[in-house]
Amino acid sequence: MAAMELLGQRWVLRVLWELEPGRLGFLELRRRMNNCSSSMLSVRLQHLQSAGLIVKNADKSYELTTAGTELGVALRGVWDWSRRWDAALTGPADRTV
Repeated sequence: MAAMELLGQRWVLRVLWELEPGRLGFLELRRRMNNCSSSMLSVRLQHLQSAGLIVKNADKSYELTTAGTELGVALRGVWDWSRRWDAALTGPADRTV
């Protein structure tokens, strides 16, 4: 349940999504998450670091840990499904998921 509570917090999945391809600095991460305040992003990054899912590097960039990468693999099916679902919602009316 602890993992579900962490993943259910606003912005957590988005941070993991943005870091999945590779490391990002705070400003670039903040830019990609344009509706997330700097203070909220800082809190979420701290939570994810405490959970062992991301690490802050010496150059102040963030990246997924091995556990974070494994979580990304587990979430890949959900992310793929969400793309298909979104396409079905925004595509022609006769399209199905």
